[in-house]
Amino acid sequence: MSESKKIKTALVSVYHKDGLDAIIRKLAEEGVEFLSTGGTRQFIEGLGYPCKAVEDLTSYPSILGGRVKTLHPKVFGGILCRRELEQDQQQIAQYEIPEIDLVIVDLYPFEATVASGAESQAIIEKIDIGGISLIRAAAKNFNDVVIIASKAQYKPFLDIISEKGAVTTKEERRWFAKEAFAVSSHYDSAIFNWFDEDADSAFRCAIEEPKTLRYGENPHQKGVFYGDLNAMFDQIHGKEISYNNLLDINAAVDLIDEFKGETTFAILKHNNACGLASRPTLLEAWKDALAGDPVSAFGGVLVTNTPVDKATAEEIHKLFFEVIIAPDYDVDALQILTQKKNRIILVRKEAELPTKQFRSLLNGVLVQDKDVKSHTPEDLKKVSEKAPSAEEIEDMLFANKIVKQSKSNAIVLAKGKQLVASGVGQTSRVDALKQAIEKAKSFGFDLNGAVMASDAFFPFPDCVELADNEGIKAVIQPGGSVKDELTFQYCNEHGVAMVITGVRHFKH
Repeated sequence: MSESKKIKTALVSVYHKDGLDAIIRKLAEEGVEFLSTGGTRQFIEGLGYPCKAVEDLTSYPSILGGRVKTLHPKVFGGILCRRELEQDQQQIAQYEIPEIDLVIVDLYPFEATVASGAESQAIIEKIDIGGISLIRAAAKNFNDVVIIASKAQYKPFLDIISEKGAVTTKEERRWFAKEAFAVSSHYDSAIFNWFDEDADSAFRCAIEEPKTLRYGENPHQKGVFYGDLNAMFDQIHGKEISYNNLLDINAAVDLIDEFKGETTFAILKHNNACGLASRPTLLEAWKDALAGDPVSAFGGVLVTNTPVDKATAEEIHKLFFEVIIAPDYDVDALQILTQKKNRIILVRKEAELPTKQFRSLLNGVLVQDKDVKSHTPEDLKKVSEKAPSAEEIEDMLFANKIVKQSKSNAIVLAKGKQLVASGVGQTSRVDALKQAIEKAKSFGFDLNGAVMASDAFFPFPDCVELADNEGIKAVIQPGGSVKDELTFQYCNEHGVAMVITGVRHFKH
């Protein structure tokens, strides 16, 4: 055992006390003495164990409305003194400072207070001073002191003392110190971001709960997800979710969230929709989504905003796919879908999603607001002499939702609230359209009466002309090209209805 240390005195001062009793009882069995403040002291004494008040050690009461309790040399000296350093030992003896071998502390709930919508003064009062100082001091002196900085460390610590008593190794203390600095850095990042008020004066992001993945995008790359997936999904079946699964799941969630209030089914492959339809019933939506590209659907990710019933499950089960996401599943539907052991089945839960996006890039981090812009008929500006019909407007808005969530350059063709075909990730918008037209034809779609959506403006009328030649007479695009008038002129000369949104939806 490497540099084992026995715990003789513990300072315990916590805001949340649930789960603490088992630790206190075990430490008391091992003869550990307790030092505490206010409510925590009452809690320990309520369990039937003696506990010395910090005030008795420091000879100072808690002052300034509780803002100053433990900030005293007799507390921090006992934590920071180096047991192997003779000079430190002489000084703590001179000033009658007891050694403190264990610190159990947590922090005021700053983030929860901010999330509650509390006023500024209430938020400020939840900025912990004594707790964060105790954490840093004990973690710094991990050679001699154990620091338990949150409830998340209660179980591993209880496991240790239950197995071998009030003794820890240096490796264990260093692990707890690492966890403690994770707590403190997360806490300080939250405080900074609140003060910063979206001024973007510095990039601070601390996300806990790491999940090591089988690998990254490729087997030779390491992959880790930071976040609480359990807050978003219940995985009720299937293999472990991979890095690439997560990318597709994220794209699927973003896409299906565009279609609120209507039964919709989508199929995605490599983060892009290859099939999508909105219909009165889920079974109809599935069949028409699959019809959009039954080839690409193989091995895809499925997502719907409607509970999955048995009839739909029977049809879905005929296809090999990696993941399905839905708000719920009928019991008899699950009996069908779970027949494939590796198939990942997720129940989506209500969870707040971040409004910022970031990625590492070059030697820094790129940050932007998430694209949450959606459009209504009132947002559309008619720029052609011919006005689109009500049905065409409905289809244009439908197609625009899909193209918004497709990799640029992107073109989407839709008809009757069904994705007919798309061209995505192309270096040329013309190539994207040609890809979409070719795909639609290969699956037997009649493009007469379909609509076209583009994620960015048309620098020339060529795409509109290509679409027009296939019978597509309604187009939605952002507009904004210096040559817009040439495109509008073509529409007027050839009877094409065009609307612009004024909003570009690039996606890389």
